[in-house]
Amino acid sequence: TYRITSILRENNKKEIQVNDEIYTRLSKHIGRFPCVMIIPDDIILINGSGDERRRFLDNLLSQLDIAYLEQLIIYNKYLQQRNSLLKAVTEQKQIDKTLLHIYNNELAHAGQVLYEKRKAFFIQYIPHVLEIYNKITGFKEELRLEYETELHDYTMQELLEMQFSKDLLLQRTTAGIHKDDFLLFLDTQPFKNVASQGQKKTALFALKLAAFILLKIAKGFSPLLLLDDVFEKLDQERLYNLLQWVTSVDVQLFITDTHIERLQNVSTILNKPMQTIMLQNN
Repeated sequence: TYRITSILRENNKKEIQVNDEIYTRLSKHIGRFPCVMIIPDDIILINGSGDERRRFLDNLLSQLDIAYLEQLIIYNKYLQQRNSLLKAVTEQKQIDKTLLHIYNNELAHAGQVLYEKRKAFFIQYIPHVLEIYNKITGFKEELRLEYETELHDYTMQELLEMQFSKDLLLQRTTAGIHKDDFLLFLDTQPFKNVASQGQKKTALFALKLAAFILLKIAKGFSPLLLLDDVFEKLDQERLYNLLQWVTSVDVQLFITDTHIERLQNVSTILNKPMQTIMLQNN
């Protein structure tokens, strides 16, 4: 049993305590009590920009690998400092080459480590995504997931040197690990352009539940699984297949929905007793 307390101090500093012991670094809390949550707004992982998918990727890998989190913190720190240096050129009319060299070296090292870890992660992750997607769909579709990065072709150091003139002009670092993305395709077409609403919802479940599997393997126990109002636009077959997958793993599951009838249907499909709390808005 754990007692977790989060305190926001008057100076906006946040403290997290576990059994009254304060973390010296908040990063030590990440991944200790893993949880996978799926909410309607998560569809942005399918329809949105690479920023959203990178955030999802970084959040997941930071829970799986403390070394990844440490390198990500270092990378973001020096990326911010390098961008500030590039912006300062407008006022100072020159750039501190010694400082630039230091920032480049730090970014190159951290970026290369992050790239290798992301590449190894996708080798594990992609098969789980495809398997879960096809299980929920009920038949095999030609779904592909690809890790997109400039580091497939160049080292981080080479990218920083190649793009320096452009970086100087735009006053920001335009190439590197912070531009990575992962893309879904259906046959040869971009998934978000051709997929139905049901297919997109299924792909979202596959991305999140594959994360659940990798967290369970890494931690040795199941994360909490929270499904928040996510059954809309799922036909009966996909709903049944999703819930059959959920019941095939050892998991503590929380489900919320705005339709009591749909929850009763879920309970019937699960064929397991559910503890239900109903909130009514008068």
